[in-house]
Amino acid sequence: MDSLFSLAGRNALVTGGARGLGRMIAQGLIGAGANVFITARKEEDCRTAALEIGTGCTALPGDAGSPEGIAALGAAFRQSGEQSLHILVNNAGRTWGAPFDDFPDKAWPGVMAVNVQAPFRMVQEFMPELIASATAADPARVINIGSIAGLRTTGLSAYSYAASKAAIHHLGRQLARDLVDRHINVNTLHPGYFPTAMTAHLRDSPDAALEAHIPMRRLGRPADIAGAIVFLASPAGAYVTGAGLSLDGGIEGCS
Repeated sequence: MDSLFSLAGRNALVTGGARGLGRMIAQGLIGAGANVFITARKEEDCRTAALEIGTGCTALPGDAGSPEGIAALGAAFRQSGEQSLHILVNNAGRTWGAPFDDFPDKAWPGVMAVNVQAPFRMVQEFMPELIASATAADPARVINIGSIAGLRTTGLSAYSYAASKAAIHHLGRQLARDLVDRHINVNTLHPGYFPTAMTAHLRDSPDAALEAHIPMRRLGRPADIAGAIVFLASPAGAYVTGAGLSLDGGIEGCS
């Protein structure tokens, strides 16, 4: 069983890995034995997070939300001497919330670019390294971070965010179909509410009673998302592709 969930000797790249879900994911991958690169737009934040996470974590500062930034990340990864990438986690994201009548045009381009276009471009950019690590018995893994907001309606008024997450869910299925012959598995996680900066306004609101809307009556924990990521990235998940896994304490399945 230890080898079934082991990531020893594997390289992983987590976008937006300096904080929030990305940091939880990076720590989980390292705990399973992977060598993890994390990205963040702010170089100081990226390097500080890598030092705090500790052995096995390497900072790869840069913008994983634009085509130019992604090309630069690819070049920096190759300059590090690495030639293979076993696990790519597209976690970096952006949101925007406003009432319907006030929701601005400017709330769309950046959110769609970071949440949909950028994961696609990351897969394109790192295709040579993914192929270099992939075999029929042990495919390379792409794991996209979606959201329950892309599966069901919410009261968040985050229109571009919800649409972008629905889009990344379907994009993951399409990529899984198109890349299966290259021995690359593509799956998507649909997280619910975790204690991150993105949910701070919900957790801090006295009227939110957030846990009351979750069947399990608690927020997600770092071990919850780490366990799901390790399953999909390890030999245990070798036969899973084109799948979406809700990680939400029962919000989707029990409603």
